[in-house]
Amino acid sequence: MSAIHFISGLPRSGSTLLAALLRQNPRFQAGMSGPLAGLFGALLGEMSARNEFSVFIDDGKRERILHGLFDSFYADCNAEVVFDTNRAWCGWMPAVSRLFPEAKVIACVREVTWVVDSIERLIQRNVFTPSSIFGFNPGGTVYTRANGVVGQDGLVGAPYDMLKQACYGAQRDRLLVVQYETLTTDPERTMRAIYDFIDEPPFAHTFDDIDFDVTDFDERAGTPGLHTVHREVAARQRETILPPDLFNRFVRDAFWRDPQAVPADLRVV
Repeated sequence: MSAIHFISGLPRSGSTLLAALLRQNPRFQAGMSGPLAGLFGALLGEMSARNEFSVFIDDGKRERILHGLFDSFYADCNAEVVFDTNRAWCGWMPAVSRLFPEAKVIACVREVTWVVDSIERLIQRNVFTPSSIFGFNPGGTVYTRANGVVGQDGLVGAPYDMLKQACYGAQRDRLLVVQYETLTTDPERTMRAIYDFIDEPPFAHTFDDIDFDVTDFDERAGTPGLHTVHREVAARQRETILPPDLFNRFVRDAFWRDPQAVPADLRVV
């Protein structure tokens, strides 16, 4: 199997943009969030004690079966290096480190305020297309939607907790936190840091002509624009559409920006 690394972190924080840039390198394969992490979790569950036949499955078998999942999924991949994307990988870092001792995890992050703003902007832009994010429910308000996504099991809340676990966990030496703000304002420096982190030779990326279209997937999800990548990497300033009290609720949640709040050896770019 090809060498494998993982892209994880928060939603609406640049993971699709990063994958679009990485796939410019002909040696690499990268894409939007995929199903592998879900299959990984399902297999773990089915091999647990809730299955009456788990008595026949020891940790050695579990490890071989889970590794075989990756081998089978990427069996038709010719790339030398694969980046699998899913927000859940930050939560699986202890298992990932056992299966793939050389693998690294790139966690894309963004101020939670602007993540929530970005989700709400999508919902209001597609006012006639209820989104799968909220179970295709056409009702609700900006407050109910924000409370839903930041909840412990929400679209933002769950990955946020996984991110924290990874940043403070024993495997943080294989974690690189990539800020959306850095990726969009200084993509060249960001990519240099990533290549150094994964110990790959540098590649001359193009930041003004990016080609990555997943329109069909977004439309099926009822959320056109969910994974849209602009052709040019650039920071785009805008005013928030969140009410002030809601906007200010999350302003202190970017813990990765506080040197006093994170381990000194956690790499943040």
